Amino acid sequence: MAYRIGADVGGTFTDIVLSRDDGSRFLIGKVLTTPDRPDDAIIAGIRDVMERSGVQPSEIAHVIHGTTLFTNALIERKGARTALITTKGFRDAIEIGREHRYDMYDLFMKRPEPLAPRYHRFEVDERILADGSVRKALDEDEVREVAKTLKAEGVEAVAVSLIHSYVNDAHEKAIHKILQEVAPEIVVSISSDLVPEIREFDRTSTTLANVYVKGIAEQYLARLKDRLSSELGLSGELFIMQSNGGVCEADEASRYPILCVESGPAAGALAAAHYGALLGHNDILSFDMGGTTAKASVIVDGKPLITNEFEVDRQYQFKKGSGLPVKVPVIEMIEIGTGGGSIAKVDAMKRLQVGPESAGSVPGPVAYNRGGTNPTITDADLILGYLDPEFFLGGEMQLDVETAKSILTREVGAPLGLELLGAAWGVHQMANENMASAARIHAIERGKDVRRFPLFAFGGAGPVHAFGVARILRSPRVIYPLGAGVMSAAGFMTAPLALQFVRSNPSRLDSLDWNSVNALLSEMEDQGRAGLEKSLHGDAITFERFADMRYVKQGYEVRASIAGGILDQSNVTGIKEAFEAAYSELYGHTMNADIEVVSWRVIARGPKPRFDLPELESGTGTSAQKGERHIYLPDRNGLHAVPVYDRYKLDSGTRLSGPAIIEERESTVVINGEADISVDRYNNLIADLKTS
Repeated sequence: MAYRIGADVGGTFTDIVLSRDDGSRFLIGKVLTTPDRPDDAIIAGIRDVMERSGVQPSEIAHVIHGTTLFTNALIERKGARTALITTKGFRDAIEIGREHRYDMYDLFMKRPEPLAPRYHRFEVDERILADGSVRKALDEDEVREVAKTLKAEGVEAVAVSLIHSYVNDAHEKAIHKILQEVAPEIVVSISSDLVPEIREFDRTSTTLANVYVKGIAEQYLARLKDRLSSELGLSGELFIMQSNGGVCEADEASRYPILCVESGPAAGALAAAHYGALLGHNDILSFDMGGTTAKASVIVDGKPLITNEFEVDRQYQFKKGSGLPVKVPVIEMIEIGTGGGSIAKVDAMKRLQVGPESAGSVPGPVAYNRGGTNPTITDADLILGYLDPEFFLGGEMQLDVETAKSILTREVGAPLGLELLGAAWGVHQMANENMASAARIHAIERGKDVRRFPLFAFGGAGPVHAFGVARILRSPRVIYPLGAGVMSAAGFMTAPLALQFVRSNPSRLDSLDWNSVNALLSEMEDQGRAGLEKSLHGDAITFERFADMRYVKQGYEVRASIAGGILDQSNVTGIKEAFEAAYSELYGHTMNADIEVVSWRVIARGPKPRFDLPELESGTGTSAQKGERHIYLPDRNGLHAVPVYDRYKLDSGTRLSGPAIIEERESTVVINGEADISVDRYNNLIADLKTS
């Protein structure tokens, strides 16, 4: 039976998982991320787990990879020199946006700058109407002159987004062809190929974001494929995790890198759903805290929630509209700049702030002794006794406690008039409060009561903080999987091959042209089948259909599942009922009004991969205690000795009591309050909180 490898590049660490489908082998690795060349860490990490496992290159079926590289390039503005070609009169639409102030009272409100500056936004005198008819034909000579200008000005990438191209793409395709002829060195994305969907601002923003990082994606993924083969001898396929919870081939990701902007976090939510199903928790809250950020995602009925709208480069963490809109399917989650490397500081008004600035992997927290001079959450956790300075990363990395104490006292304790422990606890608890608040908002906006959702805690710092977050949220239970520090990489193993397609064709439900609808759906299914048959047998491919609908004259749509096969007037009642059920779940009511279908969607999927977890033998686990350590207990307001357990020596059925520390190589479980702790047959730690 073959092996698979998952490789997740995070802001601080790169995580590697090697697994065998039958669950008999499960090996994990963790190395510091190499920001300038992320593939260096991937190669080093894979080489390490292969050497430790003895698995040969010929036994590796494929590698699945997730990365923050494309997201970081967008946020840090390190992409290509990008231009936009659009319809005459719409040059500034990308900057005007929706004419909406996301904060009515902020006089200094900031918006992210468009990825194409105004002097690189070009207009062509053409016009297609909403019904697809041509009002004014494209002047190809004008396009050639624009192409020559782009070439002369050293433009590296061009987004083409014309009005109503989602219904008629002829002009966009013609422009693309001319650009290839005149300036073949320029990378091009056209909106009708990437996101053939209504709303020009969102469509244009998405196309710009895609082409802005497309060159980076092509070079990076080509280099990674070559190095996996030439340096490690791997001949299996390289798959890339998409933001929607599916994986695609590396060539597909090179063409559409914007589909992979949230690949790592998406995989973490899939892991939470997989483990939750094993434990009988189909409703669960995924909590992922790494070195740079924390993410929360609601899992309902065993599946993460999906949204078709997303923002990158937000100027303000919780303010929708402050970022660049990206219209791609993404697993719904809320992200906050709170991770192990998040910097703690005191502002001019003597208020403690934690994040969103991060020390990252370079220079990292003060305790890493790599040149960091700002106190971080990791430094505070170390001072509180939650981390063992001699056992960080299993002892591979020594932490400098004394320097961390000195810097935290100087930067936080002294300005606030706090003793060292008070300052460290303030940083730790501020982080917990920030993350709990974000998770609560995320759940409430989706109509979910977070108090009934167990917390699934992972990420390198997640198990350190999850118990405190759960107490604030009043969650009943926290689940800590083995290998929590690399759980996003493990989530790759549960992701099927998947491609998603959309076509906008606005029309009232009661007067649809069913021939046109069936043709659109059939076209998308054929496209999905052709894309997946490169890796799968046709019989293994399944399709899901959805319709984006709204009441007539409303501004936004609600997505509802629809039937397969040939559709006709007899399907209207079922489609209407599906829409009203989805609408009622969101808003608590329906309306007596006509319904309009705006867009049709198809998801083509392969079968979900088998991912069995190794099971433990039953036992007492009494030999697992390896000592005691003094940690800060908030209920007792001081340092107290608690037992420290070796995670790898705990047997199935073991029962412990909190407070306690349970250590493994990649992460540390901190139970700093009363709880009943048990170990299940998959080596998951289950902490049931005791409520007062």
